[in-house]
Amino acid sequence: MRVLVLGAGGIGGYFGARLIESGNDVEFLVRPPRAAVLAQTGLRLYSNVGDFERAVATFTSIQPGAYYDLVLLSCKAYDLDSAVASIAPAVADDTRVLPLLNGVRHLDGLDAAFGASRVLGGVCHISVTLQDDGAIRQFGLLQRLAFGSRDATPLPEVVREGLIGIGKHVVESGTILTAMWEKFAFIATLAGLTCVMRGAVGEIVATPEGADLARTLYAECRETARRCGHVLSVDAVVDAERILIAPDSPLKASMLISSAERARNANISWVICVPEHPRTRWIHLCSRRRLRIFGCTSVHGRMPIPAGSPLSALSIIYMFYCLRQCETCDKCTMSGLADLRYAWSSRLGSACRGQQTWSLHVA
Repeated sequence: MRVLVLGAGGIGGYFGARLIESGNDVEFLVRPPRAAVLAQTGLRLYSNVGDFERAVATFTSIQPGAYYDLVLLSCKAYDLDSAVASIAPAVADDTRVLPLLNGVRHLDGLDAAFGASRVLGGVCHISVTLQDDGAIRQFGLLQRLAFGSRDATPLPEVVREGLIGIGKHVVESGTILTAMWEKFAFIATLAGLTCVMRGAVGEIVATPEGADLARTLYAECRETARRCGHVLSVDAVVDAERILIAPDSPLKASMLISSAERARNANISWVICVPEHPRTRWIHLCSRRRLRIFGCTSVHGRMPIPAGSPLSALSIIYMFYCLRQCETCDKCTMSGLADLRYAWSSRLGSACRGQQTWSLHVA
């Protein structure tokens, strides 16, 4: 199988390496700085399930006449538009695109660009990072990847066999969209909790209201999935809740590490909805003194707040995130777990310091 991998970071580099190991012809489409590193050091992967270090084929643009059976898309959601433009010359009539992005919203853009029949569903579970020296490091043993057609369109056999040939941890799923929603609901809960509270799961559940907030937020995310037509499996729910309320757990969203510890562009806006995205009016920070929450129809992971309802876990998470974005006034920025615990336990709209107020409005 001929494969084009967009990006050679943590996800793309890891599964690109495993595709090479299983005998596939793999090329990487990367930015010039990454291409220079790979030319000098090769692709290096350090993993408890087997290291990888080889020279690999890289390009900074699609070569004329290039043909691929599969394009593996491993960019961040905020780079999706440029990624689509970059891979477009490589997508032929019988090429399949396998996105490994979190969430589900990216499917709309890919379908519009390439047609739904060419775009597979995909989800991976792995802890991996790109180190400062350009090497990729995997943590733990988890390395699951699921893929599948989103409708009745059969997969080309070369694509199916090429992916399954990576190993038993790669599976074809007949319910791939539900699998994507299972991960989406989990990471939306994890990201909302740990990014906004700026703490690990163990720190959050150690507070009197922490475990209750985690369960309630996850329940709302599951309900969002159900309203979008995807009931999460019992096994997925049990596993997620066990992880989200584990005492003393050091787990926190990778985007929290990215934004707080590395000062890089983070993925939070694409996992928990925030106002920068033009398709939503779910949250809007009207001024430094008032935050308005607007209900809206469900669009991939958003739920309306019924008139007269108390503040939900989702709305509290969203409010705190928006308040953190006001860089010109430190009085309306919450300061950690204690303040969020108070806001959750009181369910009131006046917990913000400096006599700020929150208003709940339903459109």
